[in-house]
Amino acid sequence: MNRIFNIALTAALAGFLFGFDTVVISGANLPIKALWNTTPLFHGFFIMSMALWGTVLGSIFGGIPCDRFGRKNTLIGIGILYTLSAIGSAMATNPILFSAFRFIGGVGVGISSVAAPIYISEITSAQNRGKLGALYQFNIVFGILIAFLSNYLLKGFQGGEDWRWMLGVEALPAIIYTLLALKLPQSPRWLISKHNDIEGARTILGKLYDHQAVDTAIAGIQEEKELSANKKTKLFSSTYKKPLFLAFVIAFFNQLSGINFVLYYAPEILQKAGLASSESLFSSISIGLVNLVFTYVGVRLIDRLGRRALLKIGSWGYIVSLGMVAYAFYASLSAGFLISFILLFIASHAMGQGAVIWVFISEIFPNKIRSYGQSWGASTHWVFAAIITLITPVFLDEESGIFGQNPWPIFAFFMIVMCVQLFWVIRIMPETKGISLEELEKQM
Repeated sequence: MNRIFNIALTAALAGFLFGFDTVVISGANLPIKALWNTTPLFHGFFIMSMALWGTVLGSIFGGIPCDRFGRKNTLIGIGILYTLSAIGSAMATNPILFSAFRFIGGVGVGISSVAAPIYISEITSAQNRGKLGALYQFNIVFGILIAFLSNYLLKGFQGGEDWRWMLGVEALPAIIYTLLALKLPQSPRWLISKHNDIEGARTILGKLYDHQAVDTAIAGIQEEKELSANKKTKLFSSTYKKPLFLAFVIAFFNQLSGINFVLYYAPEILQKAGLASSESLFSSISIGLVNLVFTYVGVRLIDRLGRRALLKIGSWGYIVSLGMVAYAFYASLSAGFLISFILLFIASHAMGQGAVIWVFISEIFPNKIRSYGQSWGASTHWVFAAIITLITPVFLDEESGIFGQNPWPIFAFFMIVMCVQLFWVIRIMPETKGISLEELEKQM
């Protein structure tokens, strides 16, 4: 079990870089806006959301390297992309060059959201797949917390050049992760389904499980391969309409909760609530800390309570917290009141959608098309994330923004969408805990 945990944790470290890379821009947001003095639309598209458009590209096509070169080799490539992005973004001399390197990092994030979850799901068993799969999300929020903390500590370092250090420091963990990924074994399910390498898969599984469990796993994978031999290999066919629908919906709701809206623009939102710049950055650390703690809670509970139960709890938390944040802005209540419900919102996301989404999507597609199915769910997630990040400056800008100083309608909209999510979880979403990937294919 310790070896399986170490392998899953190493793969999940791609999530640490995912979280760090996507949120570190929040600390550089305002300094860069002042430095290059761009329009709100330009700032939203090129500075803030360009990484997310790279993420969209990476998530759409991430299934191709996963399928062709294997999950392990793809994870190694991700580390290289993160390293290039961190160094290039920190040294950029103009907004176009900056955006190009942020785009490269985004591609790494997008491929990461495909490769890491499916690798972990394929190397683990039905009994521990949930909590080990959720390590990916735990590392995402750990990366978010470290990014917020790093931004706070580097604030003012070398004057107006502090944002370069905020972005460039990511190169160190990216290099370490890349070296660790070199030691990962290949996915045994990929070896059998793509290369019919039964002995290679048996060797890997033999180092992780006892003899009986290895025989059972090999037999299940071979049976699934034989049963799916005559099925269509095209993802978008009626054969796979159920998992396609489920992956789309959970990814859609994940972003329409407003989570990236809060994480990316936390300092700016908190400044609108009346906090000074340094106070808003410090409060962002509390957001990252709550995110980490409640993601850990979700990791501990996902194989006990199940995926549906966590999403139900999270949905109720979303509805209450978003409603109260909207009211706090509408009634101009104190910053302390607002922050308390933003933290409740973060906690609700962390133990609900945050803990469940990547595990759930990686489970519901068959071995034959899992990498492409994961791409579908991940790209849906990132398309909506990019759209929300792109349009946010248009809504928040004090002079030309639609809502200016008061963004309460945005939070009210997110609350309404979360009411719809709660209905979907109760009436439609299936439970996947404790069921082997091959048995889930039969059910789907």
